Parts: sequence; structure tokens; C-alpha cells
Amino acid sequence: MRRAILLIAIATAASLAAAQDPRTTIIPDSSIERPDDIGLRMHTNYFMRVPDPLITPNSPPPGTTIETPGSIACIYGLVSSPVSGCPVATATKLATGGSQTIVLVDAYDDPSAAADLKTFSTQWGLPAANFKVQYATGKRPPNGCASGWEGEEALDVQWAHAMAPKTNIVLMEAASNSTTDLFNAVLAANAYITTHAGGKGEVSMSWGGGEYSLEGLNDVFLLNPYTVYFASSGDSSGVIYPSASPWVVSSGGTQIVRNSSGNYTKQTGSTGCGSGCGGGNSAYEGRPSYQDGVSGVVGAARGTPDIASDSSGSSPVWVYDSSCYNSWLEVWGTSVAAPTLAGVINSAGSFQIDSASELTEVYNDRKVTSAYTDITSGSCATHSAKAGYDLCTGVGVVKGKKDK
Repeated sequence: MRRAILLIAIATAASLAAAQDPRTTIIPDSSIERPDDIGLRMHTNYFMRVPDPLITPNSPPPGTTIETPGSIACIYGLVSSPVSGCPVATATKLATGGSQTIVLVDAYDDPSAAADLKTFSTQWGLPAANFKVQYATGKRPPNGCASGWEGEEALDVQWAHAMAPKTNIVLMEAASNSTTDLFNAVLAANAYITTHAGGKGEVSMSWGGGEYSLEGLNDVFLLNPYTVYFASSGDSSGVIYPSASPWVVSSGGTQIVRNSSGNYTKQTGSTGCGSGCGGGNSAYEGRPSYQDGVSGVVGAARGTPDIASDSSGSSPVWVYDSSCYNSWLEVWGTSVAAPTLAGVINSAGSFQIDSASELTEVYNDRKVTSAYTDITSGSCATHSAKAGYDLCTGVGVVKGKKDK
């Protein structure tokens, strides 16, 4: 019932936004969780606007700011010569790093994933991607356009590549959005990393669902050696799984704030993911050892998120989708955070051998100002950003090159 009420609130907020904005705000069906989905089916964590056909990255909507690969790379310290103010202009420097492999696990098929990634890369001056699509069952899944999963795949592929352009990008497509099919796809991603990716990689999961008592049984899929997992923390109040797993980097949301000149000033916690970016204490997963230092916040439970990045409707990102909309889209939500953070950490320095090791480093470095920017203002649904670790933005945002 609680999540059903939240969905009504999200839909109402989106309707009000649409009434005030000539561009259409869309809640994909894939981003709506229904009461009988919990434990059985997973949902995406994104929202979007479809701009007028005349509006493109070369002619953005007046009075708005849509973040670009260059602006995000600049803000997160992935460029050697940052441009003052990290403007959204296409001339802004781009990320240049990346290594190994990022596998993006999604449901259904995006038939234009490769073509759209090429268009996206050309638009922003990114190098051609080393990209491939894999089917988790060996058979091509149904088209994901009608459900909204196809848009998720376009987002994941394009933003992982944007942040880590030298990384091998693999889209692993599950047969459906059932929990069973998606975790079978995670298993296929593990096998791919072990046998094809030099034995080391990252897995990004922008999806999740309301917590349920047996969720921990799926943690076994998140223990592949030499693999770091990322999962979105959700776009409404509370905790979702697999973000709640102690074996993933839970990826929360922030809002990028710019001044009247369009220059970046700061990031805050964000209520603009949906009804608010997700986060909180897990009902079923216990506190992992790497969170012992923040036990005063999380208690005996696993706390989410761990880190955060831009996910706000006030600072959306560009995504290109030719299959469903034949258009550039404005996209936001913590579905943006998971692939972006996988790419940021990949590009910022060599990631650790597994999630527990990566998270141990995150929490050990949470007070190192050269590693993370602590987010101390704003809120995410029921939690507020504040000094130190919080259940809105975690330890904060990655600031730049990582010291190993």
C-alpha cells in the first residue's frame, strides 16, 4: 500500500510538471512497481521528457540545462584540463579514461543500441565504443520499446561509455524483467567477465524492486571474483533490492546546481528523482563490516546509498533513442546514477577486485576530501543530506582520480 501511494504521488508530481512545461514528462511503464511485482519482477528507475522535434543538443530548450558527457566528466574530475564552471557546452572536455569491461544488465531487447550509441558518441565527440550485445539465454529477447526497458538500455549504454570511453561495454539482455530472468542475466554477465573480459570487470544494474524477505538468496549472484557491482538506489522513499545487497555499490542521486551564468556551483540531495531519490536502512540485510564506522546512522542494518551522482529532473542528461522516439530525450532518476558511477569509478582509477573491497575503500576514504565531495544540503524523499555519511547521498560524490 505504501509504495502504491508513492506511485500516485509520483504520477501527480509528473502531471503537474507536465502542466507547467510544454515538453511531455513520461513515466515509463517499466518504472512503475505494482503491489504484485515485489519479489517477482524488477522495475527501472528513470523518467524522461521528449523534447519538441526541433529541440536537440545543438538547440536545447530555452531556460533549461541538460547535462552532457563533457559537463558531467568535468564536475566529477575526469578531465585533465577542466573548464571553469564545467559548462554544458559541447566544447567542454570529455572523460578519457577507462579499462577492462562494464556489463550492463537489462531486460528485453534494444534493437538500435549500437546505432544509437554511435549517434550519441558522434554528437559529443566521444571515441567509437568497443560495444557488443549479448543475450543471456542465447536467444534474442522481445523488443523492450513498449515497456520502457529499451529506453533504460539506451541510457545505460550511452552513459557508461560517456564516463569511461576506453572501457569495453557489453549490454547483457535478459529474457524479461522477472527477478529470475534478470539474475540469470547477472549470472551470464559474471560468466562473460570471467571468460571474455580478462577476468575483471563491473556490472551495472539500474533496476530494482521493493524489499522482500527472501531477497538475500540472490546475493549469491553478486559474488563473482574480480567483479564490482553497482545498483540504483531507487526513485521513491525507502530501500530497494539489489541496492540493499551488501555486495553492491548502492548508487544514489544528487542534483547539479548552476548559477545564472550556467556555471556549476554545487550538488545537493535531490527530491527530483521521482518522489525523491531512494535510500534508507534495509529491512532484511544486516550491516556489512565496511559500514561499521557509520553504525550511528545505519544501526544494525545495511544502509543505502553508498555514493551518489546526478539523478535529478532539474539536471537531466541527454540520451538518444531512435527505436521508440526517434529523438533526443531528457532523462533523470537513479537509473542514470548506476551506469554513470560504474563509468566514473572505472575512469577515475583501477577499481578493486570485488564490491566488498571497493566499498571498504569508499568508506575508508569518506573523510578524504580529495576523494569525495560530501553533500551537506538538500533531501531525498524522507532523508536529508548532511555532513558525513547520510541515507540520501551516502559518503558523497566521487571527486576525481583515485589513489590506490
